Amino acid sequence: MTALLWYLAAVNLAAFAAFGVDKQRALSGGWRIPERRLLGLAVAGGGVGAALGQRLFRHKTSKEPFASRLRLILAAQAIVAGLLATLLSRP
Repeated sequence: MTALLWYLAAVNLAAFAAFGVDKQRALSGGWRIPERRLLGLAVAGGGVGAALGQRLFRHKTSKEPFASRLRLILAAQAIVAGLLATLLSRP
């Protein structure tokens, strides 16, 4: 369980940082991080970090279908987290 928490912390931090880096590169005209990679970090468990990065850096908030896909990933992860919490809380 501890390894899973460390993994989730790392992937969420990576997703958050990726949104910040991509926003900075967008402003400076530099090489961009592909949307597929940003969404991949979210799918890999970094949905919360991706959503926080999206909001804090105001990055890709209205770009469709990217924004909808990120919301769908977050919803799926919330459902899975809820199911796991329910299963783990049973005696």
